[in-house]
Amino acid sequence: MSFAEQIERLGPWFHNLHLPNGEQTCPTHPLGDFPAFKWRALSEHLARDLTGKSVLDIGCNAGFYSIELARRGAAVTAMDVDEHYLAQARWAAEVCGVASRIEFQLGNVYGLAGKRKRWDIVLFLGVFYHLRYPLLGLDIVSRCVSDTLVFQSLTAPSVAGDDTPLDLPLETRAPLSEPAWPKLSFIEHKLAGDMTNWWAPNSACIEAMLRSSGLEVYERPCDEFYLCRKNPELPSSMWSWNEPEYLAAVSAASPTTR
Repeated sequence: MSFAEQIERLGPWFHNLHLPNGEQTCPTHPLGDFPAFKWRALSEHLARDLTGKSVLDIGCNAGFYSIELARRGAAVTAMDVDEHYLAQARWAAEVCGVASRIEFQLGNVYGLAGKRKRWDIVLFLGVFYHLRYPLLGLDIVSRCVSDTLVFQSLTAPSVAGDDTPLDLPLETRAPLSEPAWPKLSFIEHKLAGDMTNWWAPNSACIEAMLRSSGLEVYERPCDEFYLCRKNPELPSSMWSWNEPEYLAAVSAASPTTR
């Protein structure tokens, strides 16, 4: 079977992968050469040599980022909820010669709560706004980060403004309606025809939620991308004031015996 036939058999594709023989998996992608143009902006902010480093790619899709980081020597755990994408990623990793450095797993964000493992670099790209329980998902992800989180989300249009106050009197709630206030817009039905697009946060909301999960943004390499490091001592961090609630949320309920 030719490469073109294998690409067709594994389609449809969301990642346009550039294969060693010069073929591409989705050259007519509506977003252009996606996600290669995002990677070009991000790649210079990550170490060229990742030998000895561990990477977790949450929502790996067809494996574009997993393959790029494996090429730099990292040991990658690539996870997705869709076996269709994992099949694409496994095939692409073999074709690109990096399959030995990537472990593929079928799973979701919430399942990471039980792993009690940390990775040097965690990629959390294009997943957050698909989560029914977004802040819980982000809290879980924050516990997986040893050094760097690379976060990306669909965003709502933002308006620059002053930092939100540390306290807000009950009788003075008008700032909550200001355009610059951190907002997480709820999508009840569909966005771009997709019922799993639940949320559209503005950039102020993203940074505030990252801080509340014990992460601080240190770089904005390109639009909608945030590079973060652990800082659980931030004043709003749930790890410094409300860990029992998190533990209760992620604890599996005991089955009822009848």
